[in-house]
Amino acid sequence: MKLKSALMGAAASLVFAPAAFAERGADGHVNVLYWQAPSLMNPYLSGGTKELEVASPVIEPLARFSPSGEMIPHLAEEIPTLDNGGFAQDLKSITWKLKKDIKWNDGSDFTADDVVFTWQYCTHPEGGCAQASKFHGVEKVEAIDPHTVKVSFVEPKPYPYATFSGPMQPILQKKQFENCLGTAAPTCTEQNFKPIGTGPFKVVDFKTNDVIQYEANPYFREADKPAFATMTIKGGGDPEAAVRAVLETGEFDYAWNAMIAPEVMEQMTAAGKGKAVVSFGTLVERIMTNLTNPSAQLPEGERATVKHPHPFMTDPAVRKALSMAIDRELLTEVGYGPTGKPTCDFVPAPEAYAANNTSCLQQDIEGANALLEEAGYKKGADGIREKDGVRLSILYQTSTNAVRQDFQSMIKDWWAEIGVETELKNVAGAVYFGSDPGSPDTLVKFYADVEMYANNFDGTDPAAYLADFTCEKIPGPDTGWQGPNYNRICSEEYDAMINELNRTADPAARQELAKKINNWLTVENNHIIPLVHRGAVAVHGNSLGGVVLNSVDASIWNVKDWHRVK
Repeated sequence: MKLKSALMGAAASLVFAPAAFAERGADGHVNVLYWQAPSLMNPYLSGGTKELEVASPVIEPLARFSPSGEMIPHLAEEIPTLDNGGFAQDLKSITWKLKKDIKWNDGSDFTADDVVFTWQYCTHPEGGCAQASKFHGVEKVEAIDPHTVKVSFVEPKPYPYATFSGPMQPILQKKQFENCLGTAAPTCTEQNFKPIGTGPFKVVDFKTNDVIQYEANPYFREADKPAFATMTIKGGGDPEAAVRAVLETGEFDYAWNAMIAPEVMEQMTAAGKGKAVVSFGTLVERIMTNLTNPSAQLPEGERATVKHPHPFMTDPAVRKALSMAIDRELLTEVGYGPTGKPTCDFVPAPEAYAANNTSCLQQDIEGANALLEEAGYKKGADGIREKDGVRLSILYQTSTNAVRQDFQSMIKDWWAEIGVETELKNVAGAVYFGSDPGSPDTLVKFYADVEMYANNFDGTDPAAYLADFTCEKIPGPDTGWQGPNYNRICSEEYDAMINELNRTADPAARQELAKKINNWLTVENNHIIPLVHRGAVAVHGNSLGGVVLNSVDASIWNVKDWHRVK
């Protein structure tokens, strides 16, 4: 069967396989490979997908999202709604009823105090919480009783589920983290590497940027789960080697983020030892433009900060020309085949929120050249444009990955056709997506002119995701390089649109406003240059059952249901 047909079939058959086990740990060990090695297990200190992923079997939110975007109660008894009275009629509070008798994996009781503490941890005024946008507009979080939590909002909150839902908002144990508030948060090594959780697994050993050893949580609320007594998540390497380790050598049972060339995937799948699975959600491969100057000639602590605007990336004409020169159709064909779709949108899904822009899909080298010429950028003898003595010379960084290096090479050639000089840089994924504030090579530091990567938002509402680009979310030395606004965008107009979105209750109006914000970021201002709407792809061996890939939550969200096919 051809890869396209196989993947379409897999996407159409996302059903929950019945558990084939009756005793916790009966299926022994499972080996998982994450080629981007995680640097810690605390999602509040890193917005990196790999950190969210490896933490998800251990620390859990009140609710999660199914592959179709449906909310599922997790640590909560039910999803609060207007109908059941959990969501107040004035839209200013939501009350979560917690499941009773849930234990942390150290045997202590999980209570509402832990939920309240998690809010205090992320909103501490001296901290730089990576998930702070999830608490936008929250006035207070109260423990009504040991199993009831009330979240109150400053003003009506039409979508109240951003808080404590999905893998970005797990609950931390108060007892373990209570001395890790504010500036102390990054210093709590034991807590950040080995969080105590309520999930199906607990951490036994964590080696940063290398390997994590887990064992089944003896206090997990489902007595017969997980089926595996132990699990190893190995980090490092590259996507092609990771896929080969599952589909050809069988050394691993599962490999995450199988981003390899379509023809290579087809060849490996033909060995018959495993299969690829795909799920389209909100994942977008994109280029981010830096509005600040990353020059190494600036003093350390001032590079890529708002104190020094970028010498040419602040010009809308330059950003637009860079986008116009790209052939997204060809990138998709070469890099992803049936697991990708060319896109102009930062928010390509769910459909109700998708602007479905097409203006960028047709490459326009001639138009890009004319735009730069009109803006005053003239080609020199070497073919590179300059204006007022400033050359259009770009450092373009991304993670080390064959598909991304192919993209870099192709885009460099296209940009050369419009008079832009491009230097390519790739960084090991563990470093690039890492959270070390001392590293100069992270995507957060952004010591480059443009950078490329992909991420997505959990659930179905993009409000918190779009709020990542407000002025207050800019990372810098003063925040310990925490904050998701990597572009360093600071616009009163943008902040006003986000505030309006956070006040809008009517679903139709909310969807239209989200599309307007998407367009402002992309086709209007090209702060974000979307390339490919990527399907999340993973591979697993034929002997691993229960895998249901999820692109709107953690991809291994249902690891408790994994089992060995006999």
